[in-house]
Order: sequence, then structure tokens, then C-alpha cells
Amino acid sequence: MTVAAIAFYLFAICVIAGGLFTVISRNPVHSVLWLILAFLSSAGLFVLLGAEFVAMLLIIVYVGAVAVLFLFVVMMLDVDFAELKGSMAQYMPLALLIGVILLMQLGLAFGAWEVSDQAEALRGAVTPADVQNTAALGTILYDQYFLLFQLAGLILLVAMIGAIVLTLRHRKDIKRQNVLEQMWRDPAKSMELKDVKPGQGL
Repeated sequence: MTVAAIAFYLFAICVIAGGLFTVISRNPVHSVLWLILAFLSSAGLFVLLGAEFVAMLLIIVYVGAVAVLFLFVVMMLDVDFAELKGSMAQYMPLALLIGVILLMQLGLAFGAWEVSDQAEALRGAVTPADVQNTAALGTILYDQYFLLFQLAGLILLVAMIGAIVLTLRHRKDIKRQNVLEQMWRDPAKSMELKDVKPGQGL
């Protein structure tokens, strides 16, 4: 057994274990940490496939941003997880049914799986050996699909602006900061001295 095969089985076991413990872990902080392990192991599998750029994106975006955001939200919000788990019991039959259906689909997929002898040759025909994975991906995005890539970015920009506009509401009962008013205030008028005599209040 080669080193690549050993690394593949190691990363695959870590992905499965991380996903399983993410679901069954009782502590939400531990669930996020197991999720980070699953992301890192998936990045290792991408490296074995020769997709180093996708692996680095997975680490930077999912581990460095999404998983850390989940961890901060879980640790900062005072969520009553006991109450949430108590209401999950009524959805357990539906969850078991969905799990059985997914296992049956996986069984059908792996039952009909056949390894082709031409897989390596077809994979090499897509990307030449002298072209790196990042360069090939950049060529596809910024050459062949440049217009579609820019349109996708424009759609995301419009969606972000729309979300901000829909959620931005100026409520009158909220006291907001006025920077110009603070800068132009007169110190002589902003403070008033009171002569309080002994034994008396204001």
C-alpha cells in the first residue's frame, strides 16, 4: 500500500468521523470543532486529487471564516440547547426515515460503482501535465467563462445590497450617534455645575 493510499484512507476516516461526531455531539462547541476536522480532512482529500487551490479555498473560507463564525455564535449566544433538544424528539421518526432513504441511495450508488481503466487518462486529458491546477482554473474562469463569472459576482452584489436595504430601518425610538453634533458642541454649555450644600440633595 502506497503513502497516497494510506493518506486517502486516513483523511476519509477523519471526514466520516468528523461528520458523525458533529451530528451526535452533545456540546455545540465540540460539534463545531468536529466540523473543522471534517473540513481539514476534506481539504487533504482535495490535495490528493491534485486540486490544491480548491483545498486552500476550503481551509481559508470554511475553516477560517464559516467554522470560526459558527464557533463565535455558539459561544456568545445564550441558547437553551436543552429546550431545543427536547423539541427534537417529535421530529425523530421523520429524521430516521430520511436517514434510511439516504443509506439506501448510497448503497445503490456503491453497488453500481465500477472503476474504469481509462479514468486516469481521461483526467489527464482535461488538464495537461505541464499546467498547474490553479492556472487551469484561472484560465477557465477568466477566459472561457469570464462573462458568466462577472455576472455571478454582480448577482451576489445585488443580493447583498438588497439584503442591506430590506433590513435597514430607521426607528425613532433608538438613539443614534450624531458625529457632527458631538464635534460642534460647546463645552461651556454641555456641562452645568451645581452647588450642593451639605446635608441636602439636588
